[in-house]
Amino acid sequence: MNTVRAKKHLGQHFLNDKHAAQKIVDALEPALGFKQVLEVGPGMGVLSDFLLQKDTYETWLIDVDDESIIFLADKYPQLDNRLIHGDFLALDFSQFFGDKVAVIGNFPYNISSQILFKVLEERGRVAQMVGMFQKEVAERCVAKPGSKEYGILSVFLQAYYDLQYLFTVKAGAFSPPPKVLSGVIKMTRNDRDTLDCDEKLFWRVVKAAFNQRRKTLRNALSAVVPKDRMSDNPLYELRAERLSVEDFVILTNEITHAIHQNDK
Repeated sequence: MNTVRAKKHLGQHFLNDKHAAQKIVDALEPALGFKQVLEVGPGMGVLSDFLLQKDTYETWLIDVDDESIIFLADKYPQLDNRLIHGDFLALDFSQFFGDKVAVIGNFPYNISSQILFKVLEERGRVAQMVGMFQKEVAERCVAKPGSKEYGILSVFLQAYYDLQYLFTVKAGAFSPPPKVLSGVIKMTRNDRDTLDCDEKLFWRVVKAAFNQRRKTLRNALSAVVPKDRMSDNPLYELRAERLSVEDFVILTNEITHAIHQNDK
């Protein structure tokens, strides 16, 4: 097989800019201690070519596309069982990877959020992720409090990772070219093992806050905790986009206390 057909239902746009591919691979930091790197959706291997030149880590590939798997198995026979035919979103990391692994890829834009939430689920193992997304999604990931791009994804990712926007890639760097610009980001695991609050409630608070982002939190969070049980904390008078991860932790703890006080 000489080539792989890009499939619309898989959101495939194959990167053909080798300079951009080199920059993406070089952004990985093996000094963080990972010995394995998993590339998601390698397609025809433009990133894989550069990954396999590195000897500081072991490269693994995963692709759900039958055609890509046949192509990659022929191109990289040395991979053997390090070429996984499967769905990244359903992957059991514990079957293949140790305590630390990095994830890399030119990710399918139609499942960007699911990929990011899968990385979050595996945050105990994923020390770093470098990847390409639709520029708008990449900007949302790295957005800071106070910006209109800042949202649920920003808060959840920044709770556990330090994020950097690395560079933009134009549509002409892909085959077929997407209708949007692309952005490459780097996520590096921070020192936070757990949030200093009830994490399930934290997720619920953040979602409720941003689902009604035009309202102040005193109104947006009334479905989580009744207004008459909210304190006079000035954070309640702000909109969701103004709060940092730490602010949401503070509010979550206040709400936990308010709920438990009423239960007594």
